Amino acid sequence: VAVQALIKQADGTTDGSLGTGVIVDQDGVIVTSLHIIADAEEIRVIFADGSESEAAVLGTEPENDLAVLQALVIPDDLVPAVLASSAGLQVGDEVIAVGNPFGVLNSVSAGVVSGLGRDFQLPESDITLRNLIQFDAAVNPGNSGGPLINRNGEVVGIVTGLLNPTDE
Repeated sequence: VAVQALIKQADGTTDGSLGTGVIVDQDGVIVTSLHIIADAEEIRVIFADGSESEAAVLGTEPENDLAVLQALVIPDDLVPAVLASSAGLQVGDEVIAVGNPFGVLNSVSAGVVSGLGRDFQLPESDITLRNLIQFDAAVNPGNSGGPLINRNGEVVGIVTGLLNPTDE
């Protein structure tokens, strides 16, 4: 699903955030990245069939940049993702990142696992994300919260960010 968050700024203006989410059960529970919906006044999800729903936050896990949402209205033909452990991943395994980069809905990019067990200190935070999967499939703003899928179509991770060592 595409995840849209409306965030009120300190100056009273509103800003939007766009990301991706993964449907994990038939009741409309969705996992996404916390940084997409943090401080959101309103959250909306757009399903693959084009239908939309408001969503509520069920829980968060800041140390893993994860949020769990509940879609308030779900399509009749909702199919949850198949989740798998990342424990079997090896460097060189093929993976696919699914998301909505730059607002382009339902995009995929393929790559390979480049590293496992990586840690990353969030800028301007005391939170360190641990045990990350490094991969080389293209991701951009809007991919966050989307599934990282193995060759069997199983979700083995959630895209949380892009490490870009330049200012570009």
